[in-house]
Amino acid sequence: MTIIPRRWMPPVATALACAASISAASAQTPAADPSTQLRAVLPSDVADHVLAQIADARARQLPAAALEHRATELAAKGAPGEVIDAAVTNLAHGLAAGSDALARGGHAPASDAETEAAAAALASGADGASVSALARSAPSGRSLAVPLYVLSGLMDRGLPSDQALARVEAGLTARLSDRQLESGAEHGAHAPGRPAVTGRELAATHQPVTTGRPATLPANGGAATRPTMPGASGSHPRGRP
Repeated sequence: MTIIPRRWMPPVATALACAASISAASAQTPAADPSTQLRAVLPSDVADHVLAQIADARARQLPAAALEHRATELAAKGAPGEVIDAAVTNLAHGLAAGSDALARGGHAPASDAETEAAAAALASGADGASVSALARSAPSGRSLAVPLYVLSGLMDRGLPSDQALARVEAGLTARLSDRQLESGAEHGAHAPGRPAVTGRELAATHQPVTTGRPATLPANGGAATRPTMPGASGSHPRGRP
């Protein structure tokens, strides 16, 4: 199995914007044959495999444009052919699994953005049952794209999948807006021993890391202090050395 270097993997924080732009472009223009462009930037064998997966995704009504976008994006960044092939294959499997999980949760047909968000959640460590549970808990007519990306973001911060799912489900039950869900995730809890803000989040939000003494730590660093008598101002009680 080819291991995809992390630098070739898109941050979850930018995935929603990419999905939205891809979906908008697909809605405005008819599906075009990507073979000419991909064959121009990919090795012949890689282009053949990528194009076959794009055709299969289109036949299954999955967001095929996302596969094309991933291939051209990595090619533009200079990724090797085997990395591009593996990335497109992984994404194709994720899109299929995400679509199936949403359907099992009663959310079908899903939009391209929702299917891509489900694939991102699975890539972040969620299982299909969690994606299905989220689909079942969502209010009728609610898009699941942002809730699923929030689920991914919480797990990327180190929150266990069951806790991350519970937080997003609670937000949906409370009918929080997408922006409120995102805001809650940005300021939410993180797993013990993990940083509250990761490098990926800083890159996405441009928020500076702040350091300082934790609110629960005494100013003396937790060292024991010698008790004093009332009014003694630090002196020893009378009659004692």
